[in-house]
Amino acid sequence: MDTRKLKDNFAQVGTNGVAVAEYFYADLFGRNPQLRSMFPAAMAKQHEVLLAALSQIVASVDDPDALVPFLRDLGRRHHGFGVVADHYGPVGASLLATLAYFSGPEWNEDLERDWTAAYGLVAKVMAEAAAEPVA
Repeated sequence: MDTRKLKDNFAQVGTNGVAVAEYFYADLFGRNPQLRSMFPAAMAKQHEVLLAALSQIVASVDDPDALVPFLRDLGRRHHGFGVVADHYGPVGASLLATLAYFSGPEWNEDLERDWTAAYGLVAKVMAEAAAEPVA
C-alpha cells in the first residue's frame, strides 16, 4: 500500500468538500436503503463528521501509533450507534465508489488496490474494537 498515493489522492478528492460526503451517503443509501434509518434526518453534521474522520485516517495512515487508537475509538463509538460487522462491506463499497468518482481519470487499478487494502485495515481494527467487551 502506497500511503503517499493515498494521501495525494485524498487531497485531490477533498477539494470537492461536502460534495464528497453527499455523494458517499447517496451511494450508500441507494445501495442499502435499510441503513438510512441509522442516520439523522438532517445530514449536514454527519457530512462534517465523515469528512473529519476520513481526513484524520488519511493523515495518520503512515503512523500506526496515532491511527490505531483513533480507529479503535471510532469502532467502539460506531458499535454504540448500532453498527455491526456486516455494515463495513457496504460502507467500503460506497467509499471506493466515491473515491473513484471524485478521482476521475486519475483513478486506476493501483489506487483501487491501495484504497481497498487501506479500508480493509480500517474496517478490521474498527470491527475488532467494537467486538471487545466493554470494561
